[in-house]
Amino acid sequence: MCGIVGGVASRDIVPVLVEGLRRLEYRGYDSCGVAVHRQGELVRSRSTQRVAELKAQVEHEGVAGSTGISHTRWATHGAPSTSNAHPHFSSGEIAVVHNGIIENYEALRTELQALGYVFESQTDTEVIAHLVHHLYRQPDCGDLFDAVRAAAARFHGAYAIAVFARAEPHRLCGARFGSPLVLGVGVGKNKGEHFLASDALALAGTTDRIVYLEEGDVADLTPEGYRIVDRTGATVEREVRTVTAEAADAELGPYRHYMQKEIFEQPRAIADTLEAVGGIDPALFGEDAASVFPQVDAVLILACGTSYYAGCVAKQWIESIARLPVQVEIASEYRYRESVPNPRALVVTISQSGETADTLAALKHARALGHTHTLAVCNVATSAMVREATLRFLTRAGTEIGVASTKAFTTQLVALYLLANTLAKVRGRLDAQAEHAAMTELRHLPAAVQTVLALEPAIIAWSETFAKKEDALFLGRGLHYPIALEGALKLKEISYIHAEAYPAGELKHGPLALVTSAMPVVTVAPNDTLLEKLKSNMAEVRARGGELYVFADGDSQITASEGVQVIRLPEHYGALSPILHVVPLQMLAYHTALARGTDVDKPRNLAKSVTVE
Repeated sequence: MCGIVGGVASRDIVPVLVEGLRRLEYRGYDSCGVAVHRQGELVRSRSTQRVAELKAQVEHEGVAGSTGISHTRWATHGAPSTSNAHPHFSSGEIAVVHNGIIENYEALRTELQALGYVFESQTDTEVIAHLVHHLYRQPDCGDLFDAVRAAAARFHGAYAIAVFARAEPHRLCGARFGSPLVLGVGVGKNKGEHFLASDALALAGTTDRIVYLEEGDVADLTPEGYRIVDRTGATVEREVRTVTAEAADAELGPYRHYMQKEIFEQPRAIADTLEAVGGIDPALFGEDAASVFPQVDAVLILACGTSYYAGCVAKQWIESIARLPVQVEIASEYRYRESVPNPRALVVTISQSGETADTLAALKHARALGHTHTLAVCNVATSAMVREATLRFLTRAGTEIGVASTKAFTTQLVALYLLANTLAKVRGRLDAQAEHAAMTELRHLPAAVQTVLALEPAIIAWSETFAKKEDALFLGRGLHYPIALEGALKLKEISYIHAEAYPAGELKHGPLALVTSAMPVVTVAPNDTLLEKLKSNMAEVRARGGELYVFADGDSQITASEGVQVIRLPEHYGALSPILHVVPLQMLAYHTALARGTDVDKPRNLAKSVTVE
């Protein structure tokens, strides 16, 4: 959550800060702001509007400076308002932006109020500004860097911060623990500039030379260079990586919204994810996988939100193909309950960003319980989750800007299907013929998804009806129940229609009481072994006057009739059918939200990368 961009240079840094915020706006958009040095003073501009409005505001106000910080906020402490927007100041001397949650902020606030500090916001972030200021004024404090280090040592919780002081106009300091922060090194004509950001994407086009700060690091940036100390206070060298964070991925192009763009990028994203896959082999998951996988006797999947639903599909794939027992846990719940560890289990974490706070914490908790076999399925090669796990599979979805995940989900499913088959092969349950068939189906998958995208006109027609509703029910069975869950999540996320999903067989155990002609019932109906059972469930809906909207396969023998609307997918795709069936559900949610006039890419109260607990 939240996005940070800061920099120190010899030119006006504000255009870099604002452009960086535009690219990070998916992380939070309740408010935004910029602060810079200008003629020996700290100057800031804050807004509860979007970054585009902030850009116009800073241009109108003439905000410019060679050292500055900026922030786009997802509200945790305090409602979205100008007073709660970052950057926060202390006594006109210190400016701070912050991502994360300071868990002991109330105790710090009380302490600082006793020292005479007056708080102007309801945020936990303001205690950072005042604490840094207090420590900065102490006789034994050498400079801003020392004050930031001393302040960071007192924080409990997760944080990434960027700080500058009026008295040191050419210095910027940053620190991180539990929330991502990268350091950018200026190159070419921008040599001698240094930056801080929540994500390398924010700096695309400015620098591709990126240093990933590690847990507990504190960084000191000036135009002349930078230094980093670790949590013990020792000076450390962190690798400078060349990161190709494609600026083009953050451009909308001909599409109306990023979500629409990302839905239509799925064939390419799947093809890119499969590009280096020559066959089913443990090496796909890291050089140690060949020795780890034979030791595995169970799988534990940890994830949140959409990634959790991907894990639910994976459970059925792994159990049916590899014959290994699988447990799927919501990461935010797993870490807080008493569980029974199995050191021989493979712990699989799934995350688009690799920075999801709950999933990262769950991974660390699993390791603390004695789980040594860990695998990250992630879209970001340099993320904390990838660095934390012993094995990894990198999806190649490209940058995903829309808050409602689409291409990240389908590429996660591709990775998890490969995992299921790889575990089966290691266990002697995948012969050459089955491997060839699996790879053939995977290779054809991008083309199959492309044919599903051609259904958009029919889905748009449905969306006009859905846009007038306030409730919807989604049904699925077997492999497709998690897809029904994902479809309901997409609809509620971006259209604000209340939507729930159930296994269709559970209708008569309660949800059938909700069915009326006013509630559309979306049914995922592939031509699989459960189709006849599903048809019986659909008949139960019709008998109560419910209106069915069915996504069926071409050969499923489900026909449209009064109260039954049918859209046919071109083909049944066997075990990979969930990947095809989720695409029309994504489009239904998108076009329904479009018809209702909601902010598709930035739905209320949500943000993309959930880096707070």
